[in-house]
Amino acid sequence: MNAFKRDKKEEEEGGGNPFQNIEKTTVLQEARTFNDTPLNPRKCAHILTKILYLLNQGEQLGTMEATEAFFAMTKLFQSRDVVLRRMVYLGIKELSSIAEDVIIVTSSLTKDMTGKEDLYRAAAIRALCSITDVSMLQAIERYMKQAIVDRNPAVSSAALVSSLHLTKIAGDMVKRWVNEAQEAVNSDSVMVQYHALGVLYHIRKSDRLAVTKLVAKLTRNSLKSPYAVCMLIRIACKLLEEEDSNGNSSPDSPLFEFIESCLRHKSEMVIYEAAHAIVNLRRTTSRELAPAVSVLQLFCSSPKPTLRFAAVRTLNKVAMSHPAAVTACNLDLENLITDSNRSIATLAITTLLKTGAESSVDRLMKQIASFVSEISDEFKIVVVQAIRALCLKFPRKHSVLMNFLSAMLRDEGGLEYKASIADTIITIIEENPEAKETGLAHLCEFIEDCEHTSLAVRILHLLGREGPRTRQPFRYIRFIYNRVILENAPVRAAAVAAMAQFGATCPDLLPNVQVLLARCQMDTDDEVRDRATYYHSILEKQNKALSNHYIVEGLQVSVPSLERALHQYTLNPTETAFDIKSVPLAAVTPADENANKMAANAGGMLITPALPGSKAAVAAATANTVTREETYLEKLRAVPELANLSISLFHSSDPVELTESETEYVVRCVKHCFPEHLVLQFDCTNTLNDQLLENVHVQLEAPDGYHIVRSVPCARLPFNETGSTYIVLQYPDELPASVGTFSATLKFLVKDCDPATGQPDSDEGYDDEYMLEDVEVTLADQVQKVSKTNFGSAWEEAASTHSELEDTYSLSTMGTLEEAVRNIINFLGLQPAERSDKVPEGKSSHTLYLAGVFRGGHEVLVRAKLALAEGVTMQLTVRSTDPDVAELVTSTIG
Repeated sequence: MNAFKRDKKEEEEGGGNPFQNIEKTTVLQEARTFNDTPLNPRKCAHILTKILYLLNQGEQLGTMEATEAFFAMTKLFQSRDVVLRRMVYLGIKELSSIAEDVIIVTSSLTKDMTGKEDLYRAAAIRALCSITDVSMLQAIERYMKQAIVDRNPAVSSAALVSSLHLTKIAGDMVKRWVNEAQEAVNSDSVMVQYHALGVLYHIRKSDRLAVTKLVAKLTRNSLKSPYAVCMLIRIACKLLEEEDSNGNSSPDSPLFEFIESCLRHKSEMVIYEAAHAIVNLRRTTSRELAPAVSVLQLFCSSPKPTLRFAAVRTLNKVAMSHPAAVTACNLDLENLITDSNRSIATLAITTLLKTGAESSVDRLMKQIASFVSEISDEFKIVVVQAIRALCLKFPRKHSVLMNFLSAMLRDEGGLEYKASIADTIITIIEENPEAKETGLAHLCEFIEDCEHTSLAVRILHLLGREGPRTRQPFRYIRFIYNRVILENAPVRAAAVAAMAQFGATCPDLLPNVQVLLARCQMDTDDEVRDRATYYHSILEKQNKALSNHYIVEGLQVSVPSLERALHQYTLNPTETAFDIKSVPLAAVTPADENANKMAANAGGMLITPALPGSKAAVAAATANTVTREETYLEKLRAVPELANLSISLFHSSDPVELTESETEYVVRCVKHCFPEHLVLQFDCTNTLNDQLLENVHVQLEAPDGYHIVRSVPCARLPFNETGSTYIVLQYPDELPASVGTFSATLKFLVKDCDPATGQPDSDEGYDDEYMLEDVEVTLADQVQKVSKTNFGSAWEEAASTHSELEDTYSLSTMGTLEEAVRNIINFLGLQPAERSDKVPEGKSSHTLYLAGVFRGGHEVLVRAKLALAEGVTMQLTVRSTDPDVAELVTSTIG
């Protein structure tokens, strides 16, 4: 043991990193010292430390280098120096995955593992298990079983943790050690008990019944280890979540009772784990939440900073979903505002912001301002997120909150912190029309000194979208043009695009905008010059429809798909002109109403069409997110029978479950809409381990008008694997007939097989079938969402170019306007425009605007005027480039 002691002189020597400038080649040469006779243990340990340092710093050793160092290191087993021997074990573990023939040290490690020197045994077990393969594991199995139940806690823990790692290569063998692991669970050592429970759970985790029995047994027998109890709580939570997802949950579940009983445990660690578990369960009601919140409230006054921090952080999270439950803790949280730990104070403030009354907002904001500059960006972001929630909760406080956010924008901080503030201001602008001009003014001031290109581009895009629709749009031109003069090329390009939005939307500003765009045509960057020329030429024609289509709305198609389609067209030119309608549309996500918003972060390249061959086109192609349709299209084209689908995929639906998740065969359907064809993709999973399915296909009873073109079966479906079978249908000639329901039956050949190997017992099988839920093809399956930045202009333009149909409906089953809006959007599958999906509070009437494209490239615009009386009355007006599509929309609702 004296070898572990350091001289006083060593401890007093200066700090710093003694290995900072070492080189791999030099260290490997020094490793030759391992062959010296006699050995110098101190020097060898120092060299081994250098090797381990290099490996942990990410230095790559070649196979030859690692093997030479490894074999030189094996000579060190001659030494009985304790420090050196333990360093050798670490070296073996690190080099075992790189060097060759490492099993040569197996006998030495086995000897140390079974020897009498306790200081060697635990480390030897870890090293031995790191080099052992499946073929050699049988030889040490007996030793591993003995080590698991060893009286020395360090040896037992090492064996248990190593067993856990060995499950990756020999899971079946480790399962045979379950009795030893069960015995180790009864150990008096807290770490052994913890590790033993981990091994037992890992062995049984695929068997829900076995896990349930394990938890039931251990909840009756009190575990001594707080670590083990914490793990048991997590396992119980997982079982509860599974019960909830399967619909088998009970309000008086013994699992929940166990977790709740842990709130009275003697260990603070266990108490907190139980409280944390309860507040994070999806099933938790306000009544069940109360005891957990009470415990966290007590922790708020703990003398230990770690407990205060844990409590207030958890309460902060609870406040997002159950603010009323946290209100009882407000007094304790206010006491934490002056906590010496600024992280605790910040979380206390933000929690109070989520739970406090409107009257307390001003006071809380003053308290935050006193120390916000002293906390890290991470906690500043937490404050910003709390302010965002507060703005949505108390819209009338937007002025105070925006002023505070504006001051934070002027402070020092990184991109993530500044972006969170900008996002919050943008959210306030979108949710509260009264705050729009104030928010835009703050953002204009910010971009004067903004150091982050992506953020400046994002704000310029917002100014171009929202600025023209304010009372005094000319106020923003100066801020935008300043960016053209003072900023780098990507920001200048975004500023040019923003100015063009003003020229296209505000006729009074058009002459001034044209002058500025003409100046930009002399820019040093070709992207800026190209944009300025492009916009100037469009605006010069003073054609409102042209400006709306090419400037205000921008490019609706997916840029990567457009690039690929154009490339394919140039490789295989035809007499037919390239049709942009064949290109999939850009994805519009529910969380982001404007698809360009994401693109603006990548350099503003989708604000308007990127000119062919320009840097914008290339950047957009790489930055734009791959759509769901593109992902599915690659998979469809990989199926030989579907490779002839020459027209691009228009729309793919979300997967629809055709069976329950616990049934023998699980089937999901994805509907792929092409202009003339419908492809039904059935993803099938076989959950029976004693069956092999072959020739798996779905038999459909198609409604009138549909014609089945081709069926592609799944040749083979083993246990627990997913395979796909396809059916290609041709749409009916009459559009109304394209909406219908298909009866579906899963058919297949069954071969009984050995559950262990998955091999069939014989080549013969028998035919079987399984009834599926009906497959419904709706209007929403045949349309693609598109964003309309200026729906009013698009609606007016469509008056002279589109067919129009109007009808009135009584939505008697819907009790609120919000419910009506939600159901109409889901039913039609169109994209809400100009935030019309948000119904103002207290309103008895509302107008919903929707936009999309029907298969074949036919534009659809919908205006739904809703009035609340006894139920909801709707006046629906549909405008479409195809009269049959307009009729389909109105008839489908009727």
